[in-house]
Amino acid sequence: MRFSILVAATLAALSTPAAAQSEDPYAPARAIVADIGKIVTPNGVQETFEVTLGGARQVVNVRGADRDNPILIFVHGGPGAVEMPFAWAFQRPWEDVFTVVHYDQRGAGRSYPLNDPEALARTMTPERYRDDAIELIEHLQKRYGKKKVVLMGHSWGSIVGLSVALKRPDLLHAYVGVGQGIDFRKGEKAGMAWTRAKALADGNKEAVAAIEALAPYPQGEFTIAKADGWRKYAIPYGSLMYNKPDLKRYFQTPLLSPEYGPDDIGAWGKGSAFSVATLWPRLADVSFKSVRKMEVPIVLLLGRHDYTVPSPVAADWFAKVEAPSKRLVWLEHSAHMPMVEEPGRFFAALLRDVLPLTDAEATP
Repeated sequence: MRFSILVAATLAALSTPAAAQSEDPYAPARAIVADIGKIVTPNGVQETFEVTLGGARQVVNVRGADRDNPILIFVHGGPGAVEMPFAWAFQRPWEDVFTVVHYDQRGAGRSYPLNDPEALARTMTPERYRDDAIELIEHLQKRYGKKKVVLMGHSWGSIVGLSVALKRPDLLHAYVGVGQGIDFRKGEKAGMAWTRAKALADGNKEAVAAIEALAPYPQGEFTIAKADGWRKYAIPYGSLMYNKPDLKRYFQTPLLSPEYGPDDIGAWGKGSAFSVATLWPRLADVSFKSVRKMEVPIVLLLGRHDYTVPSPVAADWFAKVEAPSKRLVWLEHSAHMPMVEEPGRFFAALLRDVLPLTDAEATP
C-alpha cells in the first residue's frame, strides 16, 4: 500500500525545471524507451485497450513476446498507485515467458478521467475491486484463448488478488502475493511499532512523539491521514525501499514510460489522491487471518525489510495456511518493492516457482 504522502512526493519530483521549459521535454527519451521495448516477435502482443468492468471504464495494457505464453495479471497497489507507468523499468524479461497484463483500476491512473468520480465513489469497495478483477480475467481468457491465468497482487492489489483466489480459484494457475497484506489493523500496528523502534534508536524525538500522538490508531477511526502520519517517518528508514530513503529518482520513472504521457501522469496524481481518500476508511476491518485453506497454489515474494505492509504478518499467515502447493520466497535486500529492488532475483523466482505451475494449461 503506497499512500498519499507518496503521491505528494511524486508530484513534487515531477515538478522539475525541465518540465516548466517545455510542454513535454521527455518525449524524445520516451521514444527511445518505446523503441527499445517494442515487441517485434511474430506471435507477440503489444496493445492497450479499454474495457468496462462492473460498469466502470478501465484501461488495460498487454505485452508479451508470444501470445501462447501463460497470462500474468499484475494487480497494482495503492489504492490508486498504478504500476503501468513503472513497468518498463523492470518487466521486459518477464515478457519472454509470460503475457503480462496491467490495468489501471477504477478511479486510478488512465482510468480516472474515464468515469465520473462522484458516481464512482459509491462503488469503491474491496468486493467491487475483486469482482472487477474476475471480470477482467474472464475477458482475457476469451480474448487470448486461455483457460487460466497467474494473478499477481502487489500491496493493496494483494488484497484484491487474494480475494479473487478465494472466490474463484478455478480461474487461476496460481496466486502470487508481493508485499502481501493480510490484516489491515495488525499490519498498521506492526509498521508503527517498527518505525517507533527505529526512531528511538536514531534519537528522533519528533518521530516518536508523532507516532505516539496517533493513538489509539490503528484502533478506532481509520483515516489515511493517520496512516500517512507514521509512514512519513517509516519511508526514510527504508520501509518502502531498503536502504534507499530518497525516492525522487524512482518516482520520476513514469516520465519515460511509453504508456504514459503528461496528461496521464496528471490523472495518476489526481486518481491516486481520490482513490486512497475514498477507499482507505473502508479497509479497516479487512482481514484474511481466519483463512486456513486455499484451493489454488500460492507463492509469496516478500521483501525481508518490508514494513510498509509488514512482511512478518504475511509470513505468519503463510505458515498456517494449507494449499495445493505453497512457496515463500524472501528477497533479502528488498523492502516493499522487490521487483524494482532485486529485479534479477525476482525474475528468477518467477521462472523457478511460478512458471512451472502453468504447465497444466492444456488440462480442461
